[in-house]
Amino acid sequence: MTTSAVGVLVLAGTPIGDPADAPPRLSAELLAADVIAAEDTRRFRRLTHALDVHPTARVVSYFEGNESGRTPELVEALEGGARVVLVTDAGMPSVSDPGYRLVAAAVERDIKVTAVPGPSAVLTALAVSGLPVDRFCFEGFLPRKAGERLSRLREVAADRRTLVYFEAPHRIDDTLAAMAQAFGEERRAAVCRELTKTYEEVKRGPLKALALWAAEGVRGEITVVVEGAPEPGPADLDPAELVRRVAAREEAGERRKEAIAAVAAEAGLPKREVFDAVVAAKRTGELPPGA
Repeated sequence: MTTSAVGVLVLAGTPIGDPADAPPRLSAELLAADVIAAEDTRRFRRLTHALDVHPTARVVSYFEGNESGRTPELVEALEGGARVVLVTDAGMPSVSDPGYRLVAAAVERDIKVTAVPGPSAVLTALAVSGLPVDRFCFEGFLPRKAGERLSRLREVAADRRTLVYFEAPHRIDDTLAAMAQAFGEERRAAVCRELTKTYEEVKRGPLKALALWAAEGVRGEITVVVEGAPEPGPADLDPAELVRRVAAREEAGERRKEAIAAVAAEAGLPKREVFDAVVAAKRTGELPPGA
């Protein structure tokens, strides 16, 4: 065990498919660990065999079912000076995988938390999707119940960022159908299946077409990337949106006259129309604070 007064928690990224993608530091950290917390100990043993490393650390399971109960045990080991390495089945711990509770508990006790950067299904899918990558939002797994799932999707239907989701193969057809309903049938998306593995596949197209494709059955681990909402045209900009844009420019330091002119130019509308929307909002008290 390490000799420092307080140990270190290491979040170790693991390959999402091909073991050859393992980060160089992963083997070294596994060999240096006092305790290794693995989401699935059997899969972890297969990984160490593929990497040809033979850790001497105590290996314990750490998965969704025992995360709450095992976290105090691991924190105790950390407080006793142990170097604890956390690995999940694939990708980075705590990103839609076990780990958040342990990280939060370690941070609360001023225990050092570091990471071995590794492959990420989120970034890999985003990169190969062919969709805009300058702004994106990771939404994780959607609710399993149909009503809750549709409600969650409608919450982000107007988000202009590219959206990234994880999904199980037996739910992907229903999820894509719900996305088509919430986002529009022609919204572009990419279904990324078995990334970096032998049968890797990226299926691109409008949501309606992808939903029909998925209805025939899809296997493997799946990441879905969905195009963000389109920029609204003049007909889509209601007075409230015009006022919001003017207020945002004023908060950024523009004078109201210049802000109104800029918003009108962006929207392709007469300045008088934007001006009237601002005056009406101010009269009714609907103008955002600070505007």
